[in-house]
Amino acid sequence: MRQSFEIGQLFIVGYPGEYPSEEFLDFVEKENIGGVILFADNCHNHSRTRDAIDAIRSRCRDHQPFVAIDQEGGRVSRLKGAPAEILAAWEYGSRNHLERFAEDYGRSALYMESLGFNMNLAPVCDIFLDKNNVCLHGRCFGDTPERVAQFVQQSVAVSRRTGLISCLKHFPGLGAAEIDPHVRVAEASYDEMVWQQRERIPFAAGIDAGADMIMTTHVRLPKIDQQIVTGSSKIISSLIRRQLQFDGIVITDDLCMAGAEPLGSYGERTVAAFNAGHDILLFGQKLGASMEAYDYFCEAVERGEVNREQLQTAHQRVSGLKFSLRRTAIG
Repeated sequence: MRQSFEIGQLFIVGYPGEYPSEEFLDFVEKENIGGVILFADNCHNHSRTRDAIDAIRSRCRDHQPFVAIDQEGGRVSRLKGAPAEILAAWEYGSRNHLERFAEDYGRSALYMESLGFNMNLAPVCDIFLDKNNVCLHGRCFGDTPERVAQFVQQSVAVSRRTGLISCLKHFPGLGAAEIDPHVRVAEASYDEMVWQQRERIPFAAGIDAGADMIMTTHVRLPKIDQQIVTGSSKIISSLIRRQLQFDGIVITDDLCMAGAEPLGSYGERTVAAFNAGHDILLFGQKLGASMEAYDYFCEAVERGEVNREQLQTAHQRVSGLKFSLRRTAIG
């Protein structure tokens, strides 16, 4: 049915192990899931990874799926070895090796595309402000907004040249937080004025360079809103849509993370995040959680708990980005 097709397109989900199970493939096919994300244990053998992506694509008969990965460089490199693996962002940024980063990431991006990936959940736009933030060690290009912005622009430009979708993360900026949102809700003390003068700069640079997506994360900014960003319509509508004037796709960070727990069950997280203004709902490798959340979201739509006009807008954004992928593939 068309309605279920539209709902499935708003989900990107992952799977455990080297190769997707039949249960996972059936779920993707039956519910017309919009995309998949691969992690390190999905990518041990690159040839096998290509086979897995081909298998997933074969079950997406009515649409081209997003095939996403976190290939930032350094310790966040799902694909290991040359030419896919590059240095950590900090290694390039701290030495101001902009040209070398462009060359290295260019090779990596072309290789990712050859395996079947069309989306890299990068670059990291966070500014490394709190040195106790172990979540971001090595993952930031610098500790000033100007340095980070420079590399973010280059990353987006390379992605565009190689046909990869880029994604600016972790909005609205996780660098001033100490807590890892994988463990619990992160918190930062900056207000909107500080954000405009600091965290905003790398995101704005990425948008100016043509970034396709923005990823939020599970952080609370009490001086702006008491709700975590994942569930904050105030932050998404004000900072992303109005101040940054970004009309592209906004995607959640992994909704299986402990940092998303204030929004409720897996299903309740999907409704809260979507109603806050996200277009795509991301789930990691917990297939049961993905299926539970998808069913809950469909039921919430039927109950009228999800704005149908917003559903249409999100589907148009997803369809528009997938149309641009088709044009790139044809060209």
